[in-house]
Amino acid sequence: MSKFVYGLSEGNKDMKDLLGGKGANLAEMHNMGLPVPPSFTITTEACKAYLEQGSEPAELSAQIDEYVAQIETENGKTLGDPSDPLLVSVRSGAKFSMPG
Repeated sequence: MSKFVYGLSEGNKDMKDLLGGKGANLAEMHNMGLPVPPSFTITTEACKAYLEQGSEPAELSAQIDEYVAQIETENGKTLGDPSDPLLVSVRSGAKFSMPG
């Protein structure tokens, strides 16, 4: 099974090819003890697999669910809860920094 999702503690600044610049730098800041919101990164390999197959890799959804569950536990909130939802932010990134 391929690993397509990485938590902050699993990454570092040397993983830019896999995590993109933003994902690798957030992981590095976390590893340095700086305050970073709980998060995870979907890898560039997941994107490549999607482009090659024309659909998301079969394991991707379950891996995302696993990391969302971890964040829910850390925050004591549930994604989609109508009374006290877990609020999230989604950011895109690229392997290379693009101007603009």
